[in-house]
Amino acid sequence: MTIDAILFDKDGTLFDFGATWEAWAEAFLLRATGQDRPRARAIGAEIGFDLEAGRFDPSSVVIAGTPAEVAGALGPHFPHMSPAALIDMLNEEAERAPQIEAVPLAPFLDGLRGRGLRLGVATNDAEAPARAHLGAARVLDRFDFIAGFDSGHGAKPEPGPLLAFCAAVDVDPARAVMVGDSTHDLHAGRAAGMLTLGVLTGMAAADELAPHADAVLPDIGHIPAWLTARG
Repeated sequence: MTIDAILFDKDGTLFDFGATWEAWAEAFLLRATGQDRPRARAIGAEIGFDLEAGRFDPSSVVIAGTPAEVAGALGPHFPHMSPAALIDMLNEEAERAPQIEAVPLAPFLDGLRGRGLRLGVATNDAEAPARAHLGAARVLDRFDFIAGFDSGHGAKPEPGPLLAFCAAVDVDPARAVMVGDSTHDLHAGRAAGMLTLGVLTGMAAADELAPHADAVLPDIGHIPAWLTARG
């Protein structure tokens, strides 16, 4: 069946996960603890982040969770802050986080658009940081649809954001592809009736993604060849 649209996860898919979110985690933890490094280290361990090594555990809530879920995990450590205040701080630091493109995004996305494909982003990050990151990469205008966990469509692994994308671009989900680096992305794609592609620029290994994906690729740069191979 012809593919008419591609929906991308953001972190770990369009952007390298480690290079972005390890810097974010350190900045947030030190800010939230008033630069108290021992306390930041202890709280980081609670959310699966090793402050000294600068590495996430693959089971960390940060990897596929929404800011609300991350704030929920952090809440007991910051009883003086409301959940909304924690989410605001998480999002502020997210907007400042450095973004390392998985591949040069502008020519890659222009190539896909040149094939007549409609493009979108569905992230479990908030929409405002997502737009800031895409804007900083100068590719915001390449997307027909952008949704975060707070955009009113729900969050992955539920299919709501994916179905909203297909409705927005008027494409049958069976003719669309969900591309992501986590099982949350792939489960959402399968639930929406879309094809699914896993990429290895996040924290998940190929054997974790493969049971839920039509193909697993090293990174999004391999998508054009995959499309060509499909005919």
